[in-house]
Amino acid sequence: MDNNLEQEFDDLPKSKSQVKRELQALQALGKQLVELPDKQLIDVPISDKLRDAILAAKTMKHGALSRQFKYIGNLMPNEDEASIRKALDKSQQPHKDAINAFHVLEEWRDRLLQSDQALLDELALKFNELERQYVGQLIRNAKKEQTQNKPPKSARLLFKYLSDLQQSSESV
Repeated sequence: MDNNLEQEFDDLPKSKSQVKRELQALQALGKQLVELPDKQLIDVPISDKLRDAILAAKTMKHGALSRQFKYIGNLMPNEDEASIRKALDKSQQPHKDAINAFHVLEEWRDRLLQSDQALLDELALKFNELERQYVGQLIRNAKKEQTQNKPPKSARLLFKYLSDLQQSSESV
């Protein structure tokens, strides 16, 4: 019964509002393409006509730009939306990886500041060049700064030290 109801619903024509929402979504996708650097735009599978419209939009300002976005939005239904979204996600992946690495470093710092000895042991195994004495000194200083309501200089130094360790291990 539910399948029949879904089939009947799918057979109904789209409402004017639904069509408008879909066109606005395509226009927003076009805007994302305009914001992409030219180097990344090359890898996106789009027609030459759309590529030219996007490149033209990059040189426009204000009113002309909003008209160009509408034009790009009108070209978008002729494009493969799934391929475009996949290419956009792929181009944004290095940025997402950098954010994730940053969050990992923050977590390590916070756990070390909470005296997580297991993490310190784990990091010592992971990074051969980790200086336990220096890390311990930074942790003690950071706790002291926190109790004295001073700026978190040592916590920042600890974060920087962990970041440097991670970067040096990645470059090996």
